[in-house]
Formats: sequence, C-alpha cells, structure tokens
Amino acid sequence: MQISLYGTASSVAIRGLKNLDAMLDKAVVNAEARKIDLTVLLNSRLAPDMFPLTRQVQIACDFAKGPMARLAGIENPKFEDSETSIPELKARIAKTLDFVRSVPEASFAGGEDRDIEIKAGDQVIQSKGLPYLLHMAQPNFYFHLSMVYAILRHNGVDLGKRDFLGQP
Repeated sequence: MQISLYGTASSVAIRGLKNLDAMLDKAVVNAEARKIDLTVLLNSRLAPDMFPLTRQVQIACDFAKGPMARLAGIENPKFEDSETSIPELKARIAKTLDFVRSVPEASFAGGEDRDIEIKAGDQVIQSKGLPYLLHMAQPNFYFHLSMVYAILRHNGVDLGKRDFLGQP
C-alpha cells in the first residue's frame, strides 16, 4: 500500500477534528454536571503566556484547512476568529470539516513539490509541500489539539487517550 499526500492530510484532519468536536461535547456535559460556567473553560489556559482554549480550537482548525488548501494550490478560506461559545466553536469545526472534505484528491497532484510560503508575523516560511505537511502543518495541528485536551483535562473534564486518538 502506498501512502498518498492527500490521504495523509485529509485523514489526519478529519479524524482530529471529529475528536476535537467530541472533546467539546464532553466539556459541555462536564461543565453542566459541575455547574461551571463554560466561559471559564473557554478562557482557561495552562500557563499565563499561552493561548486559551478558544484560540487553541481556532488554530487547530486553521492547521486542518490550511494544508488542504496550500497542498491543493487553492484559496485558503479565511475564518474570522470571533467564536465565543462552544456552539460557535463546534460550528467552526463543522465548517472546517466541510472544507477539508470538499478538496478534490486530484488537486493534490504535484503537491509534494509545490512551493509553500506562509507569513507568520514578520517572518516568511518557505517549504516544499511534503516537508511542510510533515514537519510544520501536522505537528502544529497535533500541538493545538493536545493543548485543548490538556486544558480540558486540567479543568477536570473526564477525557482519556481514546478521546484524543479517536476510534481506529
């Protein structure tokens, strides 16, 4: 069996986003059971200099859709970072999933060698497609997914490794 760039990018994004959505469901159930205002969770962070849960979800979504667009050579849709509630974050996840699923596999032809350029603050990062996916995009996706998991666990949400990994 040969691994494809499209299959790798799309399957990681889809599985991770579904798991992210399910983790937010568990957060709601937990907060309701413990009578905790959800804004406490949404604004929670592990350290003072890191992004809160809301921003971690937004960035995870960005690192799911960005690689799909860049590797396909199509426009990366801009999502406003205006979510302030779990339903809004879940809607962003759903919108991201819809985009990921809409990208045709054929558009990834030559994506391994496609020139990728990303502006990150005042820095410009340049890479070829395959190293971008493997060494930047997917590690960042997993990092922000991990931060959501860690923030929720830190706040007492009953999550385990299967919630992060999902079902095989």
